Amino acid sequence: MKIVQYMSDFRLQAGGVTRAVLDLCAVLASSGHEVHLLTLDRSDVPAEWNGASGRPRASELGRSRLPIPRLNAHGRGEAMAAIAAADVVHLHVPWDPVCVQLAAMAHGAKRPYVITIHGMLDDWCMARNRLKKRLFHALAGRRLLERAAAVHCTAQAEAEQSAKWYPGGRSACVPLITDLSPFEHLPGSAPARRRFERELGDGGVALFLSRLHPKKGLEALIDAAGMMRTQGVHARVMIAGSGDEAYVSALRRRVAEMGLGDGVRFLGFVSGMEKLSLYQAADMLVLPTSQENWGFVLVEALACGTPVVTTKGVDIWPELASSGGARIVPAEAGAIAETVAELLSDPARRRAMGEAGRQWVLESLSADRVIAGYEAMYAAAQASSPRGWENAG
Repeated sequence: MKIVQYMSDFRLQAGGVTRAVLDLCAVLASSGHEVHLLTLDRSDVPAEWNGASGRPRASELGRSRLPIPRLNAHGRGEAMAAIAAADVVHLHVPWDPVCVQLAAMAHGAKRPYVITIHGMLDDWCMARNRLKKRLFHALAGRRLLERAAAVHCTAQAEAEQSAKWYPGGRSACVPLITDLSPFEHLPGSAPARRRFERELGDGGVALFLSRLHPKKGLEALIDAAGMMRTQGVHARVMIAGSGDEAYVSALRRRVAEMGLGDGVRFLGFVSGMEKLSLYQAADMLVLPTSQENWGFVLVEALACGTPVVTTKGVDIWPELASSGGARIVPAEAGAIAETVAELLSDPARRRAMGEAGRQWVLESLSADRVIAGYEAMYAAAQASSPRGWENAG
């Protein structure tokens, strides 16, 4: 199958969407499909993606000089040629104006397209920047979604929250692809302990690893660290990730004002094998988020045998809860502190959770199993009659 993928930019520090699309392209190509990735910024796209056997092809499209992202004449020409040669087009992120351009090209070329919404139509997200989003939705967004052969959601909970924004459209639920090959042979905790020896110290470690953003619940986690300190629980909270400088400074001030400088440490952005090692060095991963449609870090932690503590703000929380490797708690400092303290006091329970979680990830989210869902979604898009998808909306 010939598949065009599009996402505006590829910068790994921006979050899990970048990782998701890169992994999807890589697995599709290794499964024998011809994948042509279109983007406006290929900063973290592998340089060797040149379309050789088993590899995707990546093209950086020209964009106009307007403040709103738009393709210029050259970019439109290249995109149109790629779409005309494709069997199906896969767009990512519903708020990108370039997706509207590409969807129109696919419509004109009679090529079906699917669009992955990446949690951006969840209730929490739609309550932010309401006026801007509703204006875009009214002008172009609803038509973009309802003309799609499928609106791709990663969990049933996401589809249930999002479907009201495309009542004439169709949802397809397929998990995100996670490249599990790095988790087959884990590095152990030694690399992380060498780099972060002072920060990790002795005693229990609750790790936060994600983009530092207000929706992630860091304030509640810091407050939980203060509660545990008062209760005499010997725990260290490690915060790994990067974010807006002003927000990170505010978090650091909060830690300093609470006198938690020795118990809450900021590690910065961590990636590669050091990240996997950091999961293993921690006693648990804590992500008290308000919204997450997938939560790559949760899957990664479980794949490393590290139990996780998170909230119903994650769309896959039912799956995580049933895996045996996760505890689902309210996004409140008291509940977080109680759960972290409980798990720190029970090493046998943590080990059992870690083993169950790792087994669930390696079995349920294997690339072979998940990629079959994407192939079925693309095949259904191809099989849909032109009248069916061209006239939607």
